[in-house]
Amino acid sequence: MIKRALWQGLLAGTAGGVVMTLGEKIEQAVTGRPDSHVPARVLQRLTGLPERPGPQPAPVNWGMHYGQAALLGVLRSVMAQAGLRGPVASAKFAVVRLTNDQILENATGVGAPPQTWPRKELVVDLLHKAVYAFATGAVADALAARGGQGPGQRHAAARPGRHAHVGPPPRRHTDGA
Repeated sequence: MIKRALWQGLLAGTAGGVVMTLGEKIEQAVTGRPDSHVPARVLQRLTGLPERPGPQPAPVNWGMHYGQAALLGVLRSVMAQAGLRGPVASAKFAVVRLTNDQILENATGVGAPPQTWPRKELVVDLLHKAVYAFATGAVADALAARGGQGPGQRHAAARPGRHAHVGPPPRRHTDGA
């Protein structure tokens, strides 16, 4: 499962990054918002690369932007492989995506806590990260579905509906055998 989750997650996360970027470019054309150089600044601080004022080198910005998208896609793929699929799983993943950004941006001093941002900037960021999470989830779910139900889905299918006190099925029913 982990090997599948790795390659499928990298693919799903990259696809989600592309969809998010397209959405950002459309939003920027409408709102006039400039490009963000936060990804490059975070990567520079994480790696010790030299920093400079103003616009940052595009390869550094894109490297962090797409690298982070691809790597986080692996987690969404693990969710899908386990059977956590669909819009609810993607909504949970959106929180992870936002949290990852905030940890990296705040730990490096590049960003400040979201509650201190202007509301308009916060809404735009939440929207774009949700687009990423749902696009990544759609790809991860589709790829995982090719392998059938995940262990959690097989467990739930043993007794459909909402029930308390339902123990786990035998291992042979959860490992794909």
